[in-house]
Amino acid sequence: MTPDELLTTTRSVRKRLDLTRPVPRELIEECLTIALQAPSGSNRQSWQWLVVTDPEQRAAVGAVYKRACDTYLESEGAAGKLFADDPRRSAVQQRVHDSVAYLADRMGEVPALVIPCLRVASGRLPQGNQGGLWGSLLPAAWSYMLAARSRGLGTAWTTLHLTYEDEVAEILGLPSDVFQAALIPTAYYTGTDFKPAKREPLTDVLHYDRW
Repeated sequence: MTPDELLTTTRSVRKRLDLTRPVPRELIEECLTIALQAPSGSNRQSWQWLVVTDPEQRAAVGAVYKRACDTYLESEGAAGKLFADDPRRSAVQQRVHDSVAYLADRMGEVPALVIPCLRVASGRLPQGNQGGLWGSLLPAAWSYMLAARSRGLGTAWTTLHLTYEDEVAEILGLPSDVFQAALIPTAYYTGTDFKPAKREPLTDVLHYDRW
């Protein structure tokens, strides 16, 4: 794939994750090695990565995710309830809603759950510049997802489990100075018809010099 093709066809894969095919550890490590080339504030490289492949651990994390997702799907901010007055966008939102629910029912069955984390020396998240803090991890997580896509793996950026972050941290044995950023299900995908998503026009969101 060309860089442009990779960037425009890396989609959130939920319904088309192959739950029956194991993902080799070395393949995930290859993707993570690429991810470590991403920029990091002050070159701290304070990222940590937890890859969950044990069936019992996956099931435990998946159960927490399912509980959090059920609450989300009933909320006013759920994907399927957005843009209800716009038939065109509402149809897309309903598909997203259905795929979110589908993944929630199967998160614990996904072959690999990748959890990008930050280690914070003080043991607590600082007030103020959160963008600077998480900006030292999120580019690496996205690089991981791009590397996975280029190797035939599907991923999805999810964060709903963070509603119960402490509970998941206990399941995974995380130290108190390590904070989770996301939960990235990783599996081989089925189908090959990934294409750019429909987005609102750039002119609707672009500003120069002043708002």
